Amino acid sequence: MSRYSPSEIEAKWQKAWEKAGVFRATRTEDKPKYYVLEMFPYPSGRIHMGHVRNYTMGDVIARYKLATGHNVLHPMGWDAFGMPAENAAMASGGHPKDWTYGNIDDMRAQMKPLGLSIDWSREFATCDPEYYGQQQALFLDFLEKGLVYRKNAVVNWDPVDMTVLANEQVENGRGWRSGALVERRELTQWFFRISDFSGELLDALDGLDNWPAKVRLMQENWIGRSRGLQFAFSLIDGPEGHDRIEVYTTRPDTLNGASFIGVSPDHPLARQLEKDNADLAEFNAECRRMGTSEEELEKAEKKGFDTGLRVRHPFDTSWELPVYVANFILMDYGTGAIFGCPAHDQRDLDFARKYDLPVASTFEPETPADDFTRPEEGGAAFVPPKTEKVRYVKGFAGEDVQTGDEGIDAAVDFCEANGVGQGVTKYRLRDWGLSRQRYWGCPIPVVHCDACGVVPEKKENLPIQLPYDEGGKPIDFSVPGNPLDRHPTWRDCTCPSCGKPAQRETDTMDTFVDSSWYFARFTAPRAETPTDMAEAEYWMNVDQYIGGIEHAILHLLYSRFFARAMQICGHLPEKAIEPFDALFTQGMVTHEIYQTRDENNRPVYHFPEEVEGGKLKATGEAVELVPSAKMSKSKKNVVDPVSIIEAFGADTARWFVLSDSPPERDVEWTAAGAEAAHKHLSRVWNLCDRIAQMESGTTGEGDEALLREMHKAIHDVTMGVESFGFNAAIARLYAFTNTLAKSKAGAAAQRQAIMTLAQLMSPMTPHLAEGIWAHQGGEGLIINAPWPKADPAMLVEDSVTLPIQINGKRRAEIEVPKDMDKSEVEKIALSTDAVVKALDGAQPKKVIVVPGRIVNVVV
Repeated sequence: MSRYSPSEIEAKWQKAWEKAGVFRATRTEDKPKYYVLEMFPYPSGRIHMGHVRNYTMGDVIARYKLATGHNVLHPMGWDAFGMPAENAAMASGGHPKDWTYGNIDDMRAQMKPLGLSIDWSREFATCDPEYYGQQQALFLDFLEKGLVYRKNAVVNWDPVDMTVLANEQVENGRGWRSGALVERRELTQWFFRISDFSGELLDALDGLDNWPAKVRLMQENWIGRSRGLQFAFSLIDGPEGHDRIEVYTTRPDTLNGASFIGVSPDHPLARQLEKDNADLAEFNAECRRMGTSEEELEKAEKKGFDTGLRVRHPFDTSWELPVYVANFILMDYGTGAIFGCPAHDQRDLDFARKYDLPVASTFEPETPADDFTRPEEGGAAFVPPKTEKVRYVKGFAGEDVQTGDEGIDAAVDFCEANGVGQGVTKYRLRDWGLSRQRYWGCPIPVVHCDACGVVPEKKENLPIQLPYDEGGKPIDFSVPGNPLDRHPTWRDCTCPSCGKPAQRETDTMDTFVDSSWYFARFTAPRAETPTDMAEAEYWMNVDQYIGGIEHAILHLLYSRFFARAMQICGHLPEKAIEPFDALFTQGMVTHEIYQTRDENNRPVYHFPEEVEGGKLKATGEAVELVPSAKMSKSKKNVVDPVSIIEAFGADTARWFVLSDSPPERDVEWTAAGAEAAHKHLSRVWNLCDRIAQMESGTTGEGDEALLREMHKAIHDVTMGVESFGFNAAIARLYAFTNTLAKSKAGAAAQRQAIMTLAQLMSPMTPHLAEGIWAHQGGEGLIINAPWPKADPAMLVEDSVTLPIQINGKRRAEIEVPKDMDKSEVEKIALSTDAVVKALDGAQPKKVIVVPGRIVNVVV
């Protein structure tokens, strides 16, 4: 057996696995199935250590489940549509398709040396016409069932890139890529009716016991169920057609502290008034250039425009409130109008103080602290949790002291009894707008006909493929806007209904659509329908889903919606309504950042391989070290897995990313850590060689002790893998390796121990494990060997080591049978040299025996 050479053994065993087809998933009825899935990557061009950690975790589970007798589905694909490909085409003059498929080829080539147990025969990219053609079929089925519709909506419009931007893509009022001032425009958009499922999506979270609690809470908050009051303020001398302002509030208990009415710049009243008021029109235009994310609205200065209109308070017609257009109110939340209660909302309080509006508390602390200052007297807004008891000074029930929830219920009951509105339950979740004005996405399969209107494409005409060129010439992506809008040979078509000239829909689908059903497609990736129900019935649900916490809200929420919609349309079994049985969100791989400064004192970042000894290798210039952060291409603190594999082997990279910290926490990549991992694997390899050279039949000492430790290791590693405690499992493997290295047991016991060690390491270091298995004469491939089982009898300790304390200090220890009587333990303890010396012929004052734990002697 030669020295440990990963480059030789890893290529060898990967070929052996491929030849044997051990990872090909096949539906059979003689085994239980297990579906493990990692969130698939965007083909950016290179994998990073975050990918290595994510896919190694899934690989450990997949290999373990193979060893425990399961049919395992462990697929891989590519989330391949999106703006980065178009941006690359704009920058380089190339084509998004060429860029994307080139990157996929590169990343696949980088991933395969990791030895992942992936069924590559099921691979697909979401930009494959075979995939997005079935996505178009789903769209048509959703349309038929009323799950998708078209309406006018106010959107963020980038006038330079000529596309709609998500709220998160608007930064300081400007497009994230172009830097242009964003406009709020009303466009006709396609929407999924996800809001119809709000209650169901929320209630079902309680059944997702194997999801992280923080993810369930994030989804709960995003869906946002609230009980409140829907009512209206009567407008005084409003413009024609506007005699009331509808409001929905979750805090009707603060209605008696109302100070002003605020409406969105996109509210119908604001749009009507701006027609005759240039100042208001300019104010509204300024508001529409703002970002609309909650974070940006929270940080922005609160501004308002007094319309001069007034409304009557529903409980006192002589009480009039001013109507403002406010920049912090969005039309797509609630009714696009609010009443402001400054005493109990800090945003409203800031607004009221800015515009000199009244402040009046409706409740105060049950027992105000000495330093409590009421908002109307200059204090901060008083906003306690709804579950906390407060004293109502302007409430709606006889009880002064109530919780906020009780006060809200009392307010709703009072208002309903007095004909002021209706108590309703609403959700924060809004319908999902899927229209995107860009080329590199799934075409929406409808046409626009002057005679027939919007007409669904016929399924036999799917897929509606993206055009590669434009009249035989390359598409010019340097021209702003969507190339599909100016592509007559693609855009112009005939109506599927009447056969007259028509035009295709040139919007493409949000890339979240692509990733919202890929888990189902993997069950039958070559099916001529979106799914094959027999395969879906067998493989679904995903037993273990693994991915980053950054996808905890939208991706998972949209996937849950898609599973329901697909079930309604007959593409998934009822059991798959919640598609992911268990979810694990892994931590990031971090690395310190190396930077120097340019002539303008701006940071210049450097790759780790460019730095040695705190200096740039090329120039000797000292670098600044910034504490570890998530690996980022822009900061260049990325470690290239390919170079790590070339230097140390894939098993070293796998072992390191699993061993250093719990998988849900971040792990810092260090060169020293990688070297230590490689050194340990070399030690295991050499240990195997030493044991192989022992003569058969050689006897020794401690066979039973070694085998006991082996069975304990089997038990502990199994528990670690099953609970995602990979670092704990590896710590146990380190300990068992040390035990084996020091063992004086005979050849048979040591051979059994090293082969079992190889099996326990095989999910983490599969190539090394195969090499050891083969060297020890194991039958077949270790990947096909059944997982070792711990003998319960070997886990029971027959004896126990008890420390002996003399006057509170540990002085000795004894080993006694576990079930020995306390009086016998006491006799043995008193006969030890340390106790005899301490007593010096006297009798002990006290002897306390705690069975199985300790002996205390007081002298």
